[in-house]
This record gives sequence, structure tokens and C-alpha cells, in this order.
Amino acid sequence: MSNTPKNATSRRKRVLVAEDDPAIAALLQRALTKEYDVVVAEDGPTAVAKAALEPYPEVVLLDIMMPGIDGFGVADRLRMMPPLKRVPILFITARDAPMDVVKGIQHGARSYITKPFKLDDVLNKVRKAAGG
Repeated sequence: MSNTPKNATSRRKRVLVAEDDPAIAALLQRALTKEYDVVVAEDGPTAVAKAALEPYPEVVLLDIMMPGIDGFGVADRLRMMPPLKRVPILFITARDAPMDVVKGIQHGARSYITKPFKLDDVLNKVRKAAGG
């Protein structure tokens, strides 16, 4: 029997993964679930809606090319919500042109990860953004 309190999982930090590729979303969810509560959104509007629900995410992993609202638009909407104004956003995308990176930073990215990515690199950046 574990000595972990029943509500220990409710204290885990929450990560929102907004990714329209089901295989990548599943990979990230599987890897992150070991340390975080993970919420997955498959498109921009769903990402905005899920981010607005309490408990709010402490980190958002955000694809740029998604249906409905792209990642830049999602980031802009999150920045307009007072509880999410300062949530770290990590863009994770196939768009690797220098201007895309600049645009990501202009839209509030804490980090800009290009696909294909190394899972350990993503996990380390999430840990750093989550504060440990």
C-alpha cells in the first residue's frame, strides 16, 4: 500500500498539449503523464476552451499548424485571459524558418521546438517551464 495521499495527483502540475497529429499527441501525453496531469486538444478552439477550465495549465505545448485557430492565434487568446497571461507556452512545430521562430517569440513563446524533436529535450523544457 502506498503512503501517497489520495489527493496527491490533484497537486500535480497540469500541461495542455495542443497537437492535431494523433500520434504525436499520444507520444507527448504518454511521456508527460509520468510527471504531470495532461490535457490534450486536437485543434485551436478546443485548446482555448480547455485552457480556460480550472485547474488552469501551468505549461502549454502548442503546435502552430492546427485546424480552427492556429497556434499563434491560440497563444494570443491565452494572453488575453488573466489567469493564463503568464503561462509558459512552448511551441512545438514543423515550421523551422527563422521568421517562424521570431513570430513564435513575438506571440509569447518561452521555447520553440521543431519537429522532429527529441523527447528528452521536450521533457526537459517542460520541466524548466513548469518550475522544476
